[in-house]
Amino acid sequence: MIGGDRIESRRFARQEAGTFACSSKRRSLTTAIGAAFGALMLLLAAAPAESACSERAYDEARYTICVFEVGRDDLRLYWADSDRKPYSSFDALAKSLAASGRRLRFATNAGMYGADLAPVGLYVEDGKRLRRADTRAGPSNFHLQPNGVFWIGDGAAGVTETSRFLADPPAARYATQSGPMLVIDGRIHPRILPTGTSEKIRNGVCVNGGTTAIFVIADEPVTFYAFARLFRDGLGCADALFLDGSISSLYAPELGRDDEFTPLGPIIGVSAPAAP
Repeated sequence: MIGGDRIESRRFARQEAGTFACSSKRRSLTTAIGAAFGALMLLLAAAPAESACSERAYDEARYTICVFEVGRDDLRLYWADSDRKPYSSFDALAKSLAASGRRLRFATNAGMYGADLAPVGLYVEDGKRLRRADTRAGPSNFHLQPNGVFWIGDGAAGVTETSRFLADPPAARYATQSGPMLVIDGRIHPRILPTGTSEKIRNGVCVNGGTTAIFVIADEPVTFYAFARLFRDGLGCADALFLDGSISSLYAPELGRDDEFTPLGPIIGVSAPAAP
C-alpha cells in the first residue's frame, strides 16, 4: 500500500507494536484545555477566508490546522485529470486549476493508494463512484476496523464510520475511505492506546457542526494516541479519521508551505477564482 505509512502500512505490513490493543477505557469528550482550544478553532473558522491555516501547539506537540466551511469554500477531491492521468502532486493540480482560471489555496493527501496511485477503498468524485468500499479487516492501518469515510456534499460534510456510511449513505458528491478512525462517537478508537510509542508525521480530518472541515497535519512525529487526543480533546471532534502517516503532505501558500515529498494518489483541495 504505497499511500500507507512507510513502516505501518506499506504492502499491508504489521501494525505499530504496542499501539493497538483492546481497551474498554473511556474518557470524556472534552477537557478544560480542549474547550479552550475548541473555542480558538471556532474563532479561526470565522476568520477571513484567506486565513484558513494556522500553526498551533497542543500538549507539547506542534501542528498545522486548516479550517474550511463547506458552502463557503470550494472543497473537493482530486485524483486524475480529464485524460485519467493522476495529478500525483500539488504542483500538477495547481497548474491544472490555473489553466481554468482558479488557484489552489490548500491541499493535502486524501488517504491511502496503490502503486498506480489509485485510491484504496471507496472513492467518489463529482458524484461518481470510481472505487468501491473495502470492508475487509487486516493488519494494515487502513484495515484496522473500524475505518471510515470523509465525505463532502452540497452544504454539508462529515466523517462517518464505514459500515454506517454504507448502511445509510449521505448525499455525498465526494468521498474517500481511509483508516483507522481516530475518534468514534467521542471516544478514541478502542485499539489505540496511550502506551503506543511509535511516533510519525500524521494527518487527519474531522468535521464539526456538519459544515466545518478541520484538517490537521503534525509538524513533528507524534503517536497515534496523541494525534487522536488532539482531535477529541483539543478540537472537540466526535468523529475523526486518520488519512495517512509518513507521506502526509500539506500545500498552504499562506504559510509558505508546499510539501512535495512523493507521488500522491487522491488529493483534498480548496480552490478559489484566480486574481484578475
